[in-house]
Amino acid sequence: MYKKILVPVDILEEELTKKVIPHLECLAKLSNAEVIFFHTLPVASAIVNAYSFGFDEFKDQATVQTEQWLHKLIDSVNLPREKLSFSIAFGNPRDEILAIANEIEPDLIIIGSRRPNISTHLLGSNAAGVVRGAKTSVLVVR
Repeated sequence: MYKKILVPVDILEEELTKKVIPHLECLAKLSNAEVIFFHTLPVASAIVNAYSFGFDEFKDQATVQTEQWLHKLIDSVNLPREKLSFSIAFGNPRDEILAIANEIEPDLIIIGSRRPNISTHLLGSNAAGVVRGAKTSVLVVR
């Protein structure tokens, strides 16, 4: 049913990621699907820190820390290692998720979402933006 599943994750939202994993494992096992984890590092924090570290140094440090977290996540997932990979980008999470989805053309996007609050009603959540903009099916896990 699914050949490729994109799983956007936020390294600061480990509890939310833990809720997504059982759904991912079940669907990926049923389909023998390839899984691509994806994390977006925000540009705003990169620019703020660029003044003290230099942008390239900050980008490298943030990327290394994110890669370490993603490797740990992959090691914890009960799926064949050869079916798991990850990608990292800098930018707006919603925009970057939609961009990689357009590039790799997954059959499904599985994304976690917190309960709506006043800020998500005013600004919109990343999950809602992905649902609105994706060209493929999106499973939102709460």
